[in-house]
Amino acid sequence: MKSIALLFLFTIQGHFKNCAVDGNYVYLTYQTGGKYKLDSARVSGGGYEFKDSIDAPGPATLYDISPRSAASADNRHQVSVFLEPATFSIQHTDSFPGVSFSGSVANTDYTLLKQQMDPLITKGRTLSEQYRIAVSAKDTATVARLQEQGEALNKRLKEEVLMRFAKDHPASPVALFALENAVPEHMDADSVEPVFAHLSATARTSTPGLAFRKRMETDRLTSLGHTAPDFIQEDTSGRSVSLSSFRGGYVLIDFWASWCGPCRMENPNVVAVYNKFKGKGFRIIGVSLDRPGDKDKWIAAIHKDGLFWTQLSDLQFWDNAVAKAYAVNSIPQNFLVGPDGRIVAKSLRGEALIRKLQEIYP
Repeated sequence: MKSIALLFLFTIQGHFKNCAVDGNYVYLTYQTGGKYKLDSARVSGGGYEFKDSIDAPGPATLYDISPRSAASADNRHQVSVFLEPATFSIQHTDSFPGVSFSGSVANTDYTLLKQQMDPLITKGRTLSEQYRIAVSAKDTATVARLQEQGEALNKRLKEEVLMRFAKDHPASPVALFALENAVPEHMDADSVEPVFAHLSATARTSTPGLAFRKRMETDRLTSLGHTAPDFIQEDTSGRSVSLSSFRGGYVLIDFWASWCGPCRMENPNVVAVYNKFKGKGFRIIGVSLDRPGDKDKWIAAIHKDGLFWTQLSDLQFWDNAVAKAYAVNSIPQNFLVGPDGRIVAKSLRGEALIRKLQEIYP
């Protein structure tokens, strides 16, 4: 019998002080059931209300203008909220983002977490813009330096803020969210499992909690030294290609997509590495997480970026069968597989990929 996901009811009661404009609308965006939802509520009598069901607690955003317009606006038009199965109140004082919460442990904790995250996220955005400019200018020295700084900053965010929060607040409704975002693309399941085990039973048995447990199990199968899971997927011409057909040499399984900005910025480095080592037997299998119906975009990106090695995709976006088998939940991501089919390295970007291949091909 097919299992039925549990749903939790939330209610947001919003109130304005010194800033309400009756007749305007407030918008709420959030995710449930693996899909994003957009809801709206009309401001009346200085207040508004949202009421709906979610499959698990999680982040959401309130806007006082259309979310599409807010995407290009500043933070004056949005408020970060953490949805939980409860009725809670938000008061906007003097301005839309001037908020205080009542009746919500989750939002008290989420506010604390965001205060710790925001300075690092802001710095990361600055580095990303500098990185984009350096890539456009083909300034390889600056690209390498900024990439190293970005990786160090990301490590601090995950270890010193997110993981620390999950460890220090295991009973918080926000703890699972912090843990999910704290672990790298491929976690060390043995070190993460004790943190997960201390979360509340509600968090562990929720839809995202069960998915996280599955991710830990898959990570153990794709850890260093394990045989890389075999797969078969079609290339750009519809021909089926298997990983096992590459046995006997080193092959990089490279997960990317035409829509992925960081992937496209990393592609010149992957091309340079391929050109440098292909004569020594090094090969690459690209696995694209492009969306259904976007085959033309996928192929156009291959040609534009010069990715002239084996390229595979089932065009199923995040449901790509190979990505799911390797527990890939962010891209770019890669796995280096040895001649015997075992995983020898993963998450190799920039100089790290070059250094590893120089070790293999001195």
